[in-house]
Amino acid sequence: MSKESKKALVLLNMGGARNKSELKMFLTNMFNDKNILTFNSNFFRSILAKIIVTSRLDSAWKNYELIGNESPINSLTEKLVSKLDDDLLEASVYQVMRYTPPFADECIKELEENGITDVVLLPLYPQYSTTTTKSSVEDFEEFAQNKFNIEVIEPFYKNELFNDSIIETIEESVEDYSEYNLIFSAHGLPQKIVDNGDPYQMHVQEHVEILSKSLSERNINFKSISLAYQSKVGPMKWLEPALDEELKKYKDEKVLIYPIAFIVDNSETDFELSIEYKEEADEIGIADYKVCKCVNYNDKFIKAIKDITKLS
Repeated sequence: MSKESKKALVLLNMGGARNKSELKMFLTNMFNDKNILTFNSNFFRSILAKIIVTSRLDSAWKNYELIGNESPINSLTEKLVSKLDDDLLEASVYQVMRYTPPFADECIKELEENGITDVVLLPLYPQYSTTTTKSSVEDFEEFAQNKFNIEVIEPFYKNELFNDSIIETIEESVEDYSEYNLIFSAHGLPQKIVDNGDPYQMHVQEHVEILSKSLSERNINFKSISLAYQSKVGPMKWLEPALDEELKKYKDEKVLIYPIAFIVDNSETDFELSIEYKEEADEIGIADYKVCKCVNYNDKFIKAIKDITKLS
């Protein structure tokens, strides 16, 4: 390790498949996560997970084939880690994915080998949810077994520099804002998870309010701004409005989507938003449908991370 500091910044995210085998791994690990399928019985969860994975794997892989057989989250996160590691003087930077490599146990072994004593965990989820933040942090802490002094960064959707990086991305996406309806699209959750106390919906709504105010203050005036939720599966009630229903309002109009719950582009942005919902938009008769890129590793987001973590 080239840096003398014994501190590490560890970025946490869900992960994404690099091949069909890893896609099976991703789905298997996700549906065995007690924060995703909230049954008390591990045995029942494992049986249901196996059924879901078996039924979905082939169709899900066809989606991956449309985006180059690999989720973009891997290469983009590697670039983010590299850029941060070059920029930070007082900490080395690592990544941990929840459902695909690199896993927490692999990272922890490397941290030990490098003599790390202090770890700052940055979940790359702007808004808190038990299904994302809690799941990733618990996973790391379980494997760490009190080997490090751990600081967990709180949800950062209110951070001004982070929101500046989002505004910059939105600004660069279209020329005439007044012609477009801006939809902030958040990954959906079953309503019962929110009803059981998950603050995700409240955080997302607050984030949309913050960004809408910031856009207005900068005279970036869209035709309309709204919030919708993507990725609904199964018969149970999910957070509303669903994105496919929201899109139906904009026949013959122009729509710009910003994926507000994601930091790094992944299969949900590159396939689901950019291909699947694009097909629905075309069927509805939307005149122009665009999807913003996530902040990924842009310079303003690097500054935001330094501000959020208080690392230099």
